[in-house]
Formats: sequence, C-alpha cells, structure tokens
Amino acid sequence: MDALSRSKPAMIENRTFDEIWIGENSSIARTLTQLDIDLFAVISGDLDPTNLDPVYADGDLYHQIIAPGMWGGALIAAVLNTKLPGPGTIYVSQDLHFHAVVSIGDTITTSVTVLYKKPERQHVVFDCRCVNQNGWDVITGRAEVRAPTDKVRRPAIELPDVRISHQRLAAVLAGGQGLPSGLPPLPKQR
Repeated sequence: MDALSRSKPAMIENRTFDEIWIGENSSIARTLTQLDIDLFAVISGDLDPTNLDPVYADGDLYHQIIAPGMWGGALIAAVLNTKLPGPGTIYVSQDLHFHAVVSIGDTITTSVTVLYKKPERQHVVFDCRCVNQNGWDVITGRAEVRAPTDKVRRPAIELPDVRISHQRLAAVLAGGQGLPSGLPPLPKQR
C-alpha cells in the first residue's frame, strides 16, 4: 500500500453549494494494487477474468491483469464524496469515457473541476479526469451532483485493515462452495 494515497486526513470537510466556485478543483492519487482489484471483485461481483485470472489475462489483448474500468469511476466518486463538494454530496449523473487501461502499479491522479453551477437545484457539474503516471488520460467525463447546503466538518472515519485469502476469495466468489472447515464464517453485513 502506498502511504500517500491510503493515509486518511484527520478531518473531512465539505464545500457547500454557496462556497463552491467555477474552476475550483480537487484531486487524489492512488496506486493500483492486486488487493484493490480483488476487493473490487468481491464488492461488485465483477468476475471478469481479465481482472482476476493471470493465465487468461496473459492471453488477452493486454497480456496482463488490468483494473476494472469502474475502479477509476470509484476514484472519481471518492473525490466528489470526500473532498469537493465532500460529505453530503448526492450523485445525479455521470458520463465516462475510457481511453487506456490501468495496470497494477499504475498511479492514477483523479481530479474534478467545477464547470458550472445550477442554482435552482443546488447542482454542480464537474469535469472529471483520471491521469496515469505518464500523464495519459485513462478516463475523462463529467459528473453532476447535488452539492450539500449544510456545512460538515468532522473527524475522518478510519477504514478497517482488510486482507484477502485467495482460497477464501475463490470460495466466496463461487457462492461459498468448497469453503474449508475451520475457517471462521464471513462477518454479517451491518
């Protein structure tokens, strides 16, 4: 894990609709790991072998494991929901264009820039961009959100440390069949 992209801020604060100005931007950087791909598969159910099976991926177009495209979409959501506008943001729509693949070890800088505001509904339209370490656009698009109207400033939530056992991952993805006895049950959903 890279410390820069996974360290949590001490506080999380939003920008209300009235505080946001056209041209304002925010960004995050994240380096893709195998754990990111595995976790994305578990939570989304996206079992594309291009993302999970090295043997299959080696014979595919890119000859390597690549990230699911929506991993980049999730990075855009992270910027919008945690930085600009931040907590209280409600997604209205998103339009994405995928230009290049993201491979394990690629560092993606995801940025959003305010294009314009729609005061009648407190909506804000953003230009969204994910750029790799070589400066190449991997995803571009637009997102429209309903910006918060109430100010929020609070301590950031600390995320749990998550580890995946590939044996267990395979069993979970297969619907629990073949789970060896002696492994603890999966935690119940909240």
